[in-house]
Amino acid sequence: MSLINSEIKPFKATAYKNGKFIDVTDADLKGKWSVVFFYPADFTFVCPTELEDLADNYAEFQKLGVEVYSVSTDTHFCHKAWHDTSPAIGKIGYTMIGDPTLAISRNFEVLIEEVGLADRGTFVVDPDGKIQIVEITAGGVGRDAKELLRKIKAVQYVAAHPGEVCPAKWQEGEKTLAPSLDLVGKI
Repeated sequence: MSLINSEIKPFKATAYKNGKFIDVTDADLKGKWSVVFFYPADFTFVCPTELEDLADNYAEFQKLGVEVYSVSTDTHFCHKAWHDTSPAIGKIGYTMIGDPTLAISRNFEVLIEEVGLADRGTFVVDPDGKIQIVEITAGGVGRDAKELLRKIKAVQYVAAHPGEVCPAKWQEGEKTLAPSLDLVGKI
């Protein structure tokens, strides 16, 4: 079953953000655009490169009205320890959610049951709490925050401009398409 256009399932978790432990629920994602960024585990190899890339681009996400939530099956205590000991993770200003019950990873269908870790899953959630982008990558392949930003700009554009779609490699300000019978077979 595809998660596209499905509403996020209820959850409640403890997270680490800006030196504090906070509660986060599915309700916190509603009313704004959100990225829910799953990764396998703290204190690993590819994960810190991805999370640092998100941290380096966090201001750009915020300019688009997007909040970022990273999620692993580690605890919020582990997130704090990693944040306090790693220069790359120390840059993070977004919310780091702990999912030790595995419930959130199951909700988003990224849990690798046999090892209790999450796949590298990226989800863009619209202000109504519906998933608009799903991307799952292999464990050894890191993601790129700038490409995610490009996709978010496209999905936000389409949401704000019904009847238009963004072609491959679309960049902000470029021409879009208005699907119609006249375009069939002409692109």
